[in-house]
Amino acid sequence: MADPRGIRLQKFLAQAGVASRRSSEELIVEGRVSINGRPATELGVRVQPSDDVRVNGRRIRPAASQWYALHKPRGYMSTRSDPEGRRTLYDLVPPSMRRLFYVGRLDFDSEGLVLLTNDGDTAHRLLHPRYRIDREYDVEVDVQVDDAALEQLRRGVHLDDGPARARTVRRKGGRRVVLTLQEGRKREVRRMFAELGYDVKRLRRVRYGPIRLDDLQPGEWRALDDNELNALRRVKRAGEDREERG
Repeated sequence: MADPRGIRLQKFLAQAGVASRRSSEELIVEGRVSINGRPATELGVRVQPSDDVRVNGRRIRPAASQWYALHKPRGYMSTRSDPEGRRTLYDLVPPSMRRLFYVGRLDFDSEGLVLLTNDGDTAHRLLHPRYRIDREYDVEVDVQVDDAALEQLRRGVHLDDGPARARTVRRKGGRRVVLTLQEGRKREVRRMFAELGYDVKRLRRVRYGPIRLDDLQPGEWRALDDNELNALRRVKRAGEDREERG
């Protein structure tokens, strides 16, 4: 049932695929959004479906939700464009998908699951640390990881931007370890292993929240199926419940 009070403007913009919720808030504060012909600069304002909402003069209408899984290969940037001219993940998808924003940055030398969507509200809940969404990685290092290092990953590793701890860790055999984190700090996995004296040779994200990479090959993408979309809706509802509880 629709909320008779309407929804917050930044949430409306995120759901319409304009930008993430945080970026939508910046657009509002900058005075680039109007409602029914009047500038909107207050983040708490609510809008109804019948309202004329515009960003930089362009009418915004709610868009149908789109979600895709992409296997980013090594040697691609997680960005829309690169000043050094390197290939980006948007070079892997058709023009119709290049307006979507990505969920889950991976560095140039890493590979694995990245999500593409126009649903900024759900994307926000997947990205923000407060919602504690799992990111699972399959990591190959230069030498076999000993039991003490596995335990240290579970207890936490001190990095220059604060401690980092794996929620789960298991040895996959040889020099491979699978671990789960609930943050998305820059090069966090590589820095954790480096702090323990290991050099990461291959890093692949195999799961983000309820979505798995499965057999998707490097450079391939696919639309999420109904079961996966329902799982994302549950993530969104859980995030809304957390917000209501404060």
